[in-house]
Amino acid sequence: MIRPIPTSLELALQASIGGVLSRLAQILEINGETLVRNSVRVIGIWVLAWLAYRVVRLAALKIERAVDDGDDSVTTLRERRGRTISQLLRSMGRVVIYAIALLLTFNIFIDIGPILAGAGILGLAVSFGAQSLVKDVISGFFVLFENQFAIGDVIEAGGKSGVVEKMTLRVVVLRDLQGTMHVIPNGEIKVVSNMTRGWSRAVVDVGVGYDEDVDRALAVVRDEAARFSIDPEWAPQLDGPVEVPGLEALSDSAMVIRSLIKTAPGSQWNAAREYRRRLKLRFDRENIEIPSLKRRVHVQVDENPKDSRLKAAGAAGG
Repeated sequence: MIRPIPTSLELALQASIGGVLSRLAQILEINGETLVRNSVRVIGIWVLAWLAYRVVRLAALKIERAVDDGDDSVTTLRERRGRTISQLLRSMGRVVIYAIALLLTFNIFIDIGPILAGAGILGLAVSFGAQSLVKDVISGFFVLFENQFAIGDVIEAGGKSGVVEKMTLRVVVLRDLQGTMHVIPNGEIKVVSNMTRGWSRAVVDVGVGYDEDVDRALAVVRDEAARFSIDPEWAPQLDGPVEVPGLEALSDSAMVIRSLIKTAPGSQWNAAREYRRRLKLRFDRENIEIPSLKRRVHVQVDENPKDSRLKAAGAAGG
């Protein structure tokens, strides 16, 4: 094979690059062979870092698959806990692996011992001005350690409520019903109300008119509750039959009958909506009135004083 003859421009470019490498080697007080060897070591470090992060991602994916029960209709506590650990493993693993790779890369060319010592002193000084950050990290550790909530839980914390989309050692990310994302530092979380932990409950109140037979209305509600409890579509989401304790209250316009629906975590809202729909249809079939608020207005019209005097004069003249 006949090799092409380098042009003058290519020769000048090669000479320029060679000169730059030579000057770089002189500045770093290393020869060309050492520079090549160190470059190979740097490439090896970052290849190992990439492989380590791949292992971390595979481990996180394996955790998610291990806790997945195959039923997408209900997210169990085990699944939410697994997703939380998986996400934390990815984020923390990426930071740790890349930090170690960066330090090892620096250590090839310079002694990082004094740098680490100085960084420790600097970190101690910064920590006094970053107490809120330290507080967030410590609070986040205990949230994860005590398993107070997990990704996918519906919680109320820091004056905000919504679904937990993301958790780190510093912040919790919530998404509310309007789609607004709330980022809450862990140090600001004083009280957590978890609405999807263990089991949930929906409280459904329905009003019945005072003209109705209360015992008949109770019998209809209990019958519909029993039908709902054994429905093949909804029974898997319930945690036991629907309870109807009885007459809950006597309000200004209605008798209130309460139903208690114990469900799997997170299913209480859908179950309550369907149960209300069925009660409305059943009441319509049974001709049971669900009263609406009514107002009676009395209008009194006063007679015109002039007309009153005319009527009085006419009566006197007659």
